[in-house]
Amino acid sequence: MISPFLVLAIGTCLTNSLVPEKEKDPNYWRKQAQATLRNALKLQKLNTNVAKNVIMFLGDGMGVSTVTAARILKGQLHHNPGEETMLEMDKFPFVALSKTYNTNAQVPDSAGTATAYLCGVKANEGTVGVSAATERTRCNTTQGNEVTSILRWAKDAGKSVGIVTTTRVNHATPSAAYAHSADRDWYSDNEMPPEALNQGCKDIAFQLMHNIKDIEVIMGGGRKYMYPKNRTDVEYEMDEKSRGTRLDGLNLIDIWKSFKPTHKHSHFVWNRTELLALNLHTVDYLLGLFEPGDMQYELNRNNVTDPSLSEMVEVAIKILRKNPKGFFLLVEGGRIDHGHHEGKAKQALHEAVEMDQAIGQAGAMTSLNDTLTVVTADHSHVFTFGGYTPRGNSIFGLAPMVSDTDKKPFTAILYGNGPGYKVVGGERENVSMVDYAHNNYQAQSAVPLRHETHGGEDVAVFAKGPMAHLLHGVHEQNYIPHVMAYAACIGANLDHCAQAGSAGGPALAPLLLPLVLSPLHILF
Repeated sequence: MISPFLVLAIGTCLTNSLVPEKEKDPNYWRKQAQATLRNALKLQKLNTNVAKNVIMFLGDGMGVSTVTAARILKGQLHHNPGEETMLEMDKFPFVALSKTYNTNAQVPDSAGTATAYLCGVKANEGTVGVSAATERTRCNTTQGNEVTSILRWAKDAGKSVGIVTTTRVNHATPSAAYAHSADRDWYSDNEMPPEALNQGCKDIAFQLMHNIKDIEVIMGGGRKYMYPKNRTDVEYEMDEKSRGTRLDGLNLIDIWKSFKPTHKHSHFVWNRTELLALNLHTVDYLLGLFEPGDMQYELNRNNVTDPSLSEMVEVAIKILRKNPKGFFLLVEGGRIDHGHHEGKAKQALHEAVEMDQAIGQAGAMTSLNDTLTVVTADHSHVFTFGGYTPRGNSIFGLAPMVSDTDKKPFTAILYGNGPGYKVVGGERENVSMVDYAHNNYQAQSAVPLRHETHGGEDVAVFAKGPMAHLLHGVHEQNYIPHVMAYAACIGANLDHCAQAGSAGGPALAPLLLPLVLSPLHILF
């Protein structure tokens, strides 16, 4: 039961809160609902074109509570209450839920999930580009259990392909697009145990340069994993942690350049100025590594040295779309996850807002007629916001009442566990005594942990463009790349594409019948 004190506090706040004048008129809500209904009725005519292009946006750790909070933040950044704001992904006509568990984990990690939504096969926690027959850290369980990704399927079909991330380009999410590794942490050979090296396993940075040698666009962080051990970084000359890590002495940047045909124009850049100075009409291959490790948080980003996610997406599409057969582009807003792990909700939510801006940028550069765009997350976090806050309350603000137990205020945003757990004088910290609006404020948590954990609930999948309606209910996460491949007429499932001539051909409606009816289909 809610206490009388709580009811009084809530009632006072809500009475005094600002309700936009137009929202007091019932006709406002009726007209809004009718307009939404008319748009929904239009969806009865399905877009069954072949997807020439496929763009996948992956918000790492972007659970539903993060989506909602980012929506409010986006509105408040534009001086609106926030709740009524539409994210770019909110405008997508089709929404599904994705079950995120790994084969051996109820609450998943980003490696096993990446294997699911890129390779179409669920896998064990901590492994990338391999089936569940591969055990984490055991190199000798890798061979024969490799699985390929939709990036590989697109490349094999003659499309251009690209990877853009705000993490290291050899981090869990992007690595599943090209690598096969028993451990997501094998960034370079420096991080690998001697046993794995002796058994012939290769680090993920090495695989990036060797497994699929003609990826047209690679952008993100991770410079230090490409250079020999202790080589000084071009940007942070005095920082030992930024120096090269490779024990094999290889310069993978030089190797990347050597693999490119002499008649093609390949460019390596390490800062935003170099990136934006490129004549993209003449760029065939682009490698951009803007930090030694992960890229900076959007709130901390240096506008001279580091491009935004939106800027990288714009560059990537301009390069990839030159291919008449189309392209596949993986875009990761990877530091949403890092912000949450650190308990820094403000960093995480600004990362999510920036990814949403990148989604809008991609939408403005492509067409619904020939481009399937899918936005989803790999997993959630134990991030929540509540406390009966009034309309327009700062998403980073306080709840409108104090606790009826310890008589202290609390922020609307809280974590189930994480580094924000603080006890002062034997009691919960009084947040009114700290700057809870600071960029790096760590929201309070119920259980003390050095790093906040993932959440296990389903995550949303937003889709628009050709065959987007196939993402429509509650699905296993590994279903997602099968839909993208079906829509683009790539991969193994191609019989329905006969009337389209060839993969990437004219936009004609694929057949909507199953390839073969098995006895089980017939019986049931």
